[in-house]
Amino acid sequence: MIERRFNLIDEAWIPVTGRGLVSLKQIFSDTTLSALGGDPVQKIAILKLLLAIAQSACTPEDTKAWKDLGIQGMCKKVLAYLDTWHDAFWLYGNTPFLQIPAIEKAEKKSYGTVLPMVATGNTTVLTQIHIEKPLSDAEKAQVLVQLMGFALGGKKTDNSVVLTPGYRGKSNEKGKPSTGKPGPSVGFKGFLHSFVMGSSLAQTVWLNLFTGEELTQIKFYPAGIGVAPWERMPQGEDDEVARQLKGSYMGRLVPLCRFVLLKEDGLHYSEGIAHPDYTNFVVDPSVAVDFSSKKPRVIWVDTEKKPWRQLTALLSFMGDTSNKNTFECLQLKTVIQRLTKTNLESFAIWSGGMQASSNAGEQYFSGNDDFVESEVQLSASIFKNESIFYATLQEEMDYMERMASILWASVKGYYADSMADGTNFASQATSLFWQLCERDFQKLVTACYADSSGEKAREMRRIFEGNVYRGYDLYCPNQTARQLEAWISNRPRLWKNRETNTKEVVANHA
Repeated sequence: MIERRFNLIDEAWIPVTGRGLVSLKQIFSDTTLSALGGDPVQKIAILKLLLAIAQSACTPEDTKAWKDLGIQGMCKKVLAYLDTWHDAFWLYGNTPFLQIPAIEKAEKKSYGTVLPMVATGNTTVLTQIHIEKPLSDAEKAQVLVQLMGFALGGKKTDNSVVLTPGYRGKSNEKGKPSTGKPGPSVGFKGFLHSFVMGSSLAQTVWLNLFTGEELTQIKFYPAGIGVAPWERMPQGEDDEVARQLKGSYMGRLVPLCRFVLLKEDGLHYSEGIAHPDYTNFVVDPSVAVDFSSKKPRVIWVDTEKKPWRQLTALLSFMGDTSNKNTFECLQLKTVIQRLTKTNLESFAIWSGGMQASSNAGEQYFSGNDDFVESEVQLSASIFKNESIFYATLQEEMDYMERMASILWASVKGYYADSMADGTNFASQATSLFWQLCERDFQKLVTACYADSSGEKAREMRRIFEGNVYRGYDLYCPNQTARQLEAWISNRPRLWKNRETNTKEVVANHA
């Protein structure tokens, strides 16, 4: 018998802000733990695991049952559940957590192979961050959970090993092993995920629980909530258990998109369950999607556009619901609409993910790819006039977009007068503008719900207009006579154009 060691219920492996590493038992025993630590992908993957555990332990029937359950009730039931399933959470042993021992036939890879930020093979090492280092058991547990949904596609998976007889999902048209598909939680370029955040980690899990009634209304998962994979692991890529996971909510929380077996010096690694993606009208509830057109659209992670700039798209259910061409994030919509029936005073919306590049079936981190995340605090007072709050926020975000367009056109015009291509400078100035605006965005959101007239929000326009001038002056010098002439003729005239249509304003400064 293989030695059983490092149980995820008892051992510290989950990064928590201000506390270091904690165990699963601590998560549901200590309600003072604030929030998950680590990079955005680690946060999403671990939160989804915590939700899978909580849903398995105590899925409430409806909103009333959810309220009656409460945070303490949920924690009590989860702790009892973890005690019952304690033997399923060993990281090593004959039945290791979320691992397939039979996949040992696949080629063993180094751990750096599956980590986006680590340089392996002929990849250039730029900083110490890119150097592969030995991993602790806690770090291996984090990697394992992350790989279940966020594995990058490519040739690193050994798809020559097929566990389900006759299964052709890991072969190309010529019958040879195919490249691995991207995980269902990352997709082609990197999905943006969003969740409601509470004042503690336990409250966050409780807030994001789905009720049985809500799950029946989500058409993505015909098998309903399903069974947690550690309770019943599949034996192959397309057996009965694997098919059940494909059609269930539990299968989206812990997708098992890679079959893995951890070893001391590496891991055996092959493609696992191939889940349907958004083009097949199936997504994680935390992903915002627009299914109104023939080709579904999703919100991707964009390192040049921080998640806070997508807030109006994520909250579009608060606006004009007659507009069918809008994104919908079921995680936010379901939870926030449920919060109207509670006495919760405040909450936050967290959004994050990673941007990845793809080429010839290989998915990787390029120089422009990175992790992104944003968190915006909201008050329950928005529920009193949520349509007014949303309309005010939308108006101010549109105004900021107009300011960014003016700045871009002004910088471009400045360099055009100097017979130079100012595209790069215009982009850099606009990027600086958004960085400066980010510092005051929370104040803007607060102003939008603190004053239903919208006056306080409009008063903040002076701050954002100042950011336009800062960006212009930094990237458009006025030291020489020729520079000064171009600087004067192209400098944004915002006081003349505050109510002007974006296209007209841009044309005036082009």
